[in-house]
Amino acid sequence: QLQASGGGLVQAGGSLRLSCAASGGTVRSYTMGWFRQAPGKEREFVAAFNRNNNNAYYTDSVKGRFTISRDIRENTVYLQMNSLKPEDTAVYYCAAGRPILSSLADVNAYNQWGQGTEVTVSS
Repeated sequence: QLQASGGGLVQAGGSLRLSCAASGGTVRSYTMGWFRQAPGKEREFVAAFNRNNNNAYYTDSVKGRFTISRDIRENTVYLQMNSLKPEDTAVYYCAAGRPILSSLADVNAYNQWGQGTEVTVSS
């Protein structure tokens, strides 16, 4: 079970940190991802922490601004979002799965999903 939190309303240029609390040993055992879905759009990949090589991966639009990290002891994954832009406005979802490297950005490669937390960036 995944529980996302930390969303809110922020001005452009501001920061937010999203948290995803997991049950059991999920964070240690699974690749953890963050996705987002803006109104009227499909859910899209944001970032992932690959369990196999301990590397982080990002979609191009957030590189240099967002950082994914995990705390195995706390069984929690974070998404630090800096220099937020209005186009980052979306509902953010955390996910867990065991995708192969080429499928990290594939929504269908994740089989556990949190409930979503809303991020609104005003201009």
